[in-house]
Parts: sequence; structure tokens; C-alpha cells
Amino acid sequence: MGLDSIPVAGEPARGRPGPFLPPGHLIAGFDAGQTHTRCRLAWVGADGRRQQLAEGEGGGVSHLAAPHGPQLFMVALTASLAAARADLRLRAEEGSAGVAGLPLAAAAIGASGIEHGSAVQQQGLALAADALGLPPARLAVTGDERTALGGAFPQGPGILVISGTGCIALGRDGAGRTHRCGGWGWLLDGAGSAMDLGRDGLALSVQMADGRLSETPLRARLWQALGAEDAQAVKAAVVDPGFGPAGFARLAPLLDQLATSGDPHAQRILARSAEALALLVGGVAEALGLDDPPVCAVGGAVTHLAELRQGFAEQLALRLPTARLLPPAGDACDGALALAAERLRDWG
Repeated sequence: MGLDSIPVAGEPARGRPGPFLPPGHLIAGFDAGQTHTRCRLAWVGADGRRQQLAEGEGGGVSHLAAPHGPQLFMVALTASLAAARADLRLRAEEGSAGVAGLPLAAAAIGASGIEHGSAVQQQGLALAADALGLPPARLAVTGDERTALGGAFPQGPGILVISGTGCIALGRDGAGRTHRCGGWGWLLDGAGSAMDLGRDGLALSVQMADGRLSETPLRARLWQALGAEDAQAVKAAVVDPGFGPAGFARLAPLLDQLATSGDPHAQRILARSAEALALLVGGVAEALGLDDPPVCAVGGAVTHLAELRQGFAEQLALRLPTARLLPPAGDACDGALALAAERLRDWG
């Protein structure tokens, strides 16, 4: 059942929100990225079946070691959960809105910057417990690439490449082994991401301004988007503490449009990023010994930027011709809900 309607009615009592939902528990799955956080609520019946109920959105997160990282993480969780509960109240029939107020029984968060098995993961677990009012035993906190992989490939092997504000590839073989390539932070490893597209475009624009490169529409379009009149204003904009990777990433759609219209500099930038994404997939495939892996590409950049998406498909066919590019079975919130349901079973 999708999120377009929720067959609930009547007042909730003792964990049962209405006659159309069996006795069970409310769980939440979070997909916390650098630009926004999604929370999806689901009902888990006694038989383990999940029914998705509602969804809400909050702000993005940053690495927990970054300034204000813990605060951003907690606010993103609480705000997106509040938005999901509000969405549930709107979707529910009159008289049944109380289901939105039921306590969470379990939750899972896939967040950007959470390294599996690290101290940062333990810090995220403690912060999530405080933000959501749940004991750690009923929580899972991991990297968003892992929840996205679980959503894309609920069973069996596969490789997921994520290209959004940042980028990373993660794969799993038939024995359950995983391997990751990329995702080492925007200051070190952003090739293939929206952030990298925007940064590379601005780098070329200042080279046009001082005469190192021939002028194309790229400079004027990017500077107009920034509200900058000269290279000094561009420099000031990108070092502003509020700019960061998301500021660069917001320029990526302009680079994609410029490439589509024939701007040679933009085309080279998009081609390099497409190649970088294919190399990530190739590295995972080699490490796991996957000769003909199913591959899913998700994230705002590779999903919405036509030149990047087409270039990635071409580079993948060139470098790993036996790979099969497929749509994902589900998304990162689906993967997070599956983890939350596991915590609920373990707790029960």
C-alpha cells in the first residue's frame, strides 16, 4: 500500500490505531542526508508485515565531528519525525488522528557521515536515543549508504552507487560480504557528486575571469546564480561558513544544463564525474568478485541530472559491460524501516 491513503479509523487504544490496522507497533525509518532528512512511519503487525503510513522531511545533517554536527543531527531527526506525524494526521480519517501520537516502538537511521563500526556510530546512537526517546536496543544508526543498499537490494547481491551532494558506492555479495568505495568526505573524495560539479564549475569560472580560459556562458550563469559580480565575490561566497558542500551542490543543475546546451567546459566536467561514478562501481565489483552484478544508481544528482545519468550509463557499459543497470526495489527509508523492524523483533 502506498502513501496516498491510510485506511485507519476510530480512536487508538493500547497500540491499536483503528479497525483496519491489526495490533502492532509504530516504527520509523530515517534517511538523513546533507541537504535534507526524510522520516517514514510504518505500522508493524504481529505477523511482521509492514504497512507504510506517512512521511515527513526535515533539515540536513553534517558529520558529527563538524561544528554543530550533533545539534544538526538531533534537530533533523525530531523535525522530520514531527513532519511525518503531521502528515499522518492529515492522511488519517477524522477521529483517528490519534494514531500519529502513538509512541515509536523502534527506529533506524541511515545518515551521511556515519562510518560503520566507528566511535561516530556509537555517538550517533546515543544522540538518536535522546532525540527520539528510545532505548539504544530499539535503535539502529548506520551510514545512509547501508540503508540505501538494503532498500535497493532487500535480498541477494548487488552494487549501489549514490550520487547526491556527496557520492559513494557500496556492494554486497551472495555471502553477505560488503565493500565500499568512495565517500571519504567532500574535502577528500567528491568526484561524481553534485558538490564536485558545482565546485569544478566555479573553479573554471574564475579561470575565465582572469584570462586562463576562454569565456563561455558558464561563468555568467554560475555567477548570476551566486549573485556575484566578480571573482572576489565568488571567493567570498564559497568561504562563507554557511556555503559548504550544499552550496556547491546547488549549482550542479546549471552545469548539467550547460553541458546539454553544448558548453565544452561543462561537458568535460560532467564526463569526468560520470567516469568517477563508474570507477566506484568497478572498484566494488572487483573487491567482491562480482562478475555480472546488478547495479542501482540513486541520489539527486544521478537521478535528476540527465547528462550525468547518461554519461554514467555509458561509462559503466564501457568499463563493466556485464553489469546490469536496474531500478532499486526500494529506497533508503525502506532499508531503514527494515532495520527498525529487526530491532523490534530482537526487542520483542
